[in-house]
Amino acid sequence: MKIFTANQIYKADKFTIEKQQIPSDSLMERAATQLFEWIHSRLQGAEVTIQLFCGIGNNGGDGIALARLLKEADYNIQVHVVNYSEKRSKDFLLNLERLKDRKIWPEFLNDDCVMPEISPNDIIVDAIFGIGLNRAPSEWVGKLIEHINASQAFVLSVDIPSGLPSDRMPWNANHVVRASYVLSFQVPKLVFFLPETGVYQNQWELLDIGLDAEFLIQEEVDYEFMTQFDVQPIYRPRLKFSHKGTYGHAVIVGGGYGKIGAVQMAANACLSVGAGLATAFVPECGYHSLQTALPEAMVLTDTEDDYISEIKIPFTPNVIGIGMGMGTKEETVQAFGKFLKEVDFPLVIDADGLNILSQNPKLLKDVPKQSILTPHPKELERLIGEWEDDFDKLDKAKTFASKHDIVLVIKGAHTITLYGGKGYVNSTGNPGMATAGSGDVLTGMITGLVAMGYKPLPATVLGVYLHGLAGDIGASLVSYDALKAAGIIESIGKAYLELFKRPEPQEEKGT
Repeated sequence: MKIFTANQIYKADKFTIEKQQIPSDSLMERAATQLFEWIHSRLQGAEVTIQLFCGIGNNGGDGIALARLLKEADYNIQVHVVNYSEKRSKDFLLNLERLKDRKIWPEFLNDDCVMPEISPNDIIVDAIFGIGLNRAPSEWVGKLIEHINASQAFVLSVDIPSGLPSDRMPWNANHVVRASYVLSFQVPKLVFFLPETGVYQNQWELLDIGLDAEFLIQEEVDYEFMTQFDVQPIYRPRLKFSHKGTYGHAVIVGGGYGKIGAVQMAANACLSVGAGLATAFVPECGYHSLQTALPEAMVLTDTEDDYISEIKIPFTPNVIGIGMGMGTKEETVQAFGKFLKEVDFPLVIDADGLNILSQNPKLLKDVPKQSILTPHPKELERLIGEWEDDFDKLDKAKTFASKHDIVLVIKGAHTITLYGGKGYVNSTGNPGMATAGSGDVLTGMITGLVAMGYKPLPATVLGVYLHGLAGDIGASLVSYDALKAAGIIESIGKAYLELFKRPEPQEEKGT
């Protein structure tokens, strides 16, 4: 699912209006109708006060048109026009006249107004600013937003929380609506998925307002939101006449005294996602525990007992995942540097492999092209440097990935995979996955998919999605709090089944 910029959404609106030969207010009416049907299907005429705060642009016009439809359905409404400028959009004015024709007189709020009373039992519709906000709200509008946020009422934002720009950080964090729910038109917005801006909405949902399908398909975007239907085509089914060699031989390199479990989890995840064979390369101290905990894997050991001093693999695997639990001892750093000069196929690098690269940037030139790096936030910061905000982070991460021709995974609530100047935002996962070993499992899964023949980018996008989905399934069984990395591995098979599960048909309700 594509993520459009504000400018691309405006282009889609214009293209739709011209191609379908409709007046611009028809799109506003579609938007208002979709908003009304969403609200009405849930309230069913309930006696609750709905307070609509409408700006004077097209977002406000959506709110004004919605107010008319709510009134026609006999809902108890109060309409407030937030009069933040002398400029008004044409379609806002048109819908304001339609509202007045029905004897509905909104209250106009200005910089000297008294703040409207809001009960915690009210429902607020926030339609003050839309996606085109390009400057800080006036101070008095900011105070109004603070008043809305303090009300404890349910806040439904139209398209985007007011005060939140679509392409940058807000000017004042207190002057952004904290939405209980956002109903966004046609496509999601990037700000929904970034840690610093995603906090302004609790949940969001898309409403289809009939923007032209041809434009939506053909328009190139910088980011895509990877849902079940976007990921399904990546999957490659297993063949009847195949064997373990068909699905590749992966090697997992890592571990040190007290950290052999990281390799065990990565190798287990590698096999669980479908790799035909997996070999773990660890210090001598890990041999017996690995053979016992994961009998399906083969084990090679270093000559040193507690750490890796030289990486020698007596065969050519399809892929190597490296770094988890490996440490940054000087001998290990030297072994890793020597290994990078010798290997000539993409790697999956995690944890201490990343830490060694950040401590020794000259080694980056030896990282094979299209290798996959999977840093958590601190590891990413050590790699690319500090950033001012999430947008700066994405810019720096994109530059880093392009410079070194690598697939870069920015792990988080919505993990983002970067490659070739594009970003792929993941739709699965939950807070329970913030637990020890979760990253090792992801590394193992991506390594397994590459071993099976997936190219690095699709392997990463699919691996990230399945990892999050397995975490969702695991958490549904034991709760967010009790989820462990082992529970994610145990749910990988269920995640595959869920990937192709068809929605159950809904029974028709009687009249």
